[in-house]
Amino acid sequence: MPGHYLYPGEDEGVQPVKQVSGPGRTQCAPRRTGQADYLDALKHQRRLSPATLSNYDRALQLLLVLQKDSPVKDLEAANVRRFIALLHSKGLAPRTLALVLSAWRGWFRWLVRHRGFGANPVLGIRAPKAAKPLPKALSVEQAERLLAAEDESSPWLLRDRAMFELLYSSGLRLAELVALDLGDGRLDIGQGEVTVTGKGAKTRTVPVGAKARQALAAWIAARNGVSAANEKALFVGARGRRISPGVVGSRLNAWARRRGLGAHVHPHMLRHSFATHLLQSSQDLRAVQEMLGHASISTTQVYTHLDFQALAKVYDAAHPRAKKR
Repeated sequence: MPGHYLYPGEDEGVQPVKQVSGPGRTQCAPRRTGQADYLDALKHQRRLSPATLSNYDRALQLLLVLQKDSPVKDLEAANVRRFIALLHSKGLAPRTLALVLSAWRGWFRWLVRHRGFGANPVLGIRAPKAAKPLPKALSVEQAERLLAAEDESSPWLLRDRAMFELLYSSGLRLAELVALDLGDGRLDIGQGEVTVTGKGAKTRTVPVGAKARQALAAWIAARNGVSAANEKALFVGARGRRISPGVVGSRLNAWARRRGLGAHVHPHMLRHSFATHLLQSSQDLRAVQEMLGHASISTTQVYTHLDFQALAKVYDAAHPRAKKR
């Protein structure tokens, strides 16, 4: 998956970070200069997710490989620029390089504070600029078609509708959806709200719309007939245990195909659609930011571009001076 790994495959000219060619064997890059201590601090102080910690670990291992046998203290800004240029030439995406630089920068900041290093050689060094593709969202009409009422007597269809209505109604991330438990007070159908824990262990409470509340009530009534004993998960799979993210994605895509949407529909597209449609109606960027759980308003601003695209289409279709002669 481009942009999500800290190194390309061997066919692209760079071996995995965790393996370094040695005489006659393959060995791991050594852990030096407080690398493990730094990662431990990230885990307990910043409460980063295991996936993020793993990426940071690989980024630091990569730096040790590139630095070879030279002391980390000797690293200079010129070395960092050369390393980034090398990795870029080998096919690493700008977004991946930005993550690598972030990990290196944070490590040296920690080394300056806790290991007596004199300077941070990564300060001021930026990754190559990457194109920022706009998130794909459904139109309001497509969302209506996707969630149109049907005869859903099967408990699995009731579950699917409840999941998809909740994703679109509340803008949840897929991980937040599958992590929901039944009976822990976080989902309050009567009050129409759900509390989830998102990125950075940040908790937020968001509204749940009427259609989603109806779908959830129908699913919960049928859930006991298919869930395993003592299972806490709100949404369960065929074996009665907590549903996996992959199953949610495949069910949603199949659901969309049955309704003739044509394009591939994934769970995060419902989050994008929630944000876009809410912003189009309310024009309240701060409120959308809070409901999405974005730490920075700049992350939410991407949806203003989607909104502008929709307005531009209306302009092109309606304004007499916009039509090509």
